[in-house]
Amino acid sequence: MSDKQATILVVEDDPAIRLGLKKSLGFEGYNVIEAADGERGLEAVFESRPDLIVLDLMLPRVNGYEVCRTIRKHDRTIPIIILSAKDLEADMIMGLDLGADDYMTKPFSTRELSARIKAALRRTMVVDEPSTVHEFGPVAVDVPGQTLTVHGRPVEVSNREFRLLRYLIENRGRVLSRDQILNKVWGYDYEGTARTIDNFINKLRSKIEEDPTEPLYIVTVRGVGYKFRD
Repeated sequence: MSDKQATILVVEDDPAIRLGLKKSLGFEGYNVIEAADGERGLEAVFESRPDLIVLDLMLPRVNGYEVCRTIRKHDRTIPIIILSAKDLEADMIMGLDLGADDYMTKPFSTRELSARIKAALRRTMVVDEPSTVHEFGPVAVDVPGQTLTVHGRPVEVSNREFRLLRYLIENRGRVLSRDQILNKVWGYDYEGTARTIDNFINKLRSKIEEDPTEPLYIVTVRGVGYKFRD
């Protein structure tokens, strides 16, 4: 995936700045999602899994420092660029110490921010398997293209279903507990239950299995979770 296909989360409580960033970054081809406070920002991180985060510090509900700290406890790979009116050296050092990749002060140049975003994405968006297509039976899962086909016909899957299927495939042969799946695919703070996993597994089986009641690929390991076999 090129940097221009990346999803950027903007966590900013100032609606004018948020709208300006959405327009400028959207014009450059990025997919932009927004959050107006720290709590919604964290929800968006674990729900949408953005490729990069532009983060204000002085946010309502949960401040930017706490947002950065929480993200870094669970994901050390998403680039975080702090964009803040706090211009003291101590503030910058604290933000970087908490795991931010870059720090810019307001007022800011949109061209400079764009350049820093591109640089951060270049460092992190190296696809491990650029042409990976997993094939098993009549099923083909195109990871870079985010598509699923069965018997050569495209099958519609949600982003969550695709991530779940990919996680199972990439751990083929391993027994995965429901907690492992929930934490990896939904995020640590998702208040779901084992039933959530079971429902999504049933959806996937209905799309890739010849007989969902007798699955060949996504098998249940009683009392533990699920395993993918091909």
